Amino acid sequence: MFQTPPILPTDDVSRCRWARTDPLLRTYHDEEWGVPVRDSRMLWEMLCLEGFQAGLSWLIVLRRRDGLRRAFAHFDPDMVARFDARDVERLMADPGIIRARAKIEATIGNAKAYLAMRERGEDFSEFTWGMAPDAPVRNATGAVLSQSPLSQAMSKALKARGFRFVGPVIAYAWMQAVGVIDDHDPVCFRHHQSAVR
Repeated sequence: MFQTPPILPTDDVSRCRWARTDPLLRTYHDEEWGVPVRDSRMLWEMLCLEGFQAGLSWLIVLRRRDGLRRAFAHFDPDMVARFDARDVERLMADPGIIRARAKIEATIGNAKAYLAMRERGEDFSEFTWGMAPDAPVRNATGAVLSQSPLSQAMSKALKARGFRFVGPVIAYAWMQAVGVIDDHDPVCFRHHQSAVR
């Protein structure tokens, strides 16, 4: 029988429920999740990390984030776009990352898609935030969504530009993470904060 993980007592701060189960999640929630990101490279890195999460928990990604950053040249799209079949095999043998061939190959392809946008004069940050001109989109209901019409549109726009592992659920999680969508629980101390990274 499934049991809800225990909430770890740490302090009296009200947080989103998902952030109360592990210290690493708590730190990520308190310092990063939902903070508007305007830096194109960082937006791309977060999109790649969300792709690695597919079928896994975000906690696994956080635990492997340093390894993923090391393995993918600190998510420098110019360098990642030059990765070849030997690099894919090297990454598949790296125990410090999430070793999923499709996700590794998608990350390399997504670097190429990112660079193609840049070469066309399309800034990734302007594209991202342009999809939601009234962002951050506020979710005041407290309902936990997995996707939305906006994430469906974002997914379609990313796929049209050659990105992979960017379905509507991944796009929604990414937009939550980078602050396009403010999905903090209404009782969370981070609800409607707007510092920018």
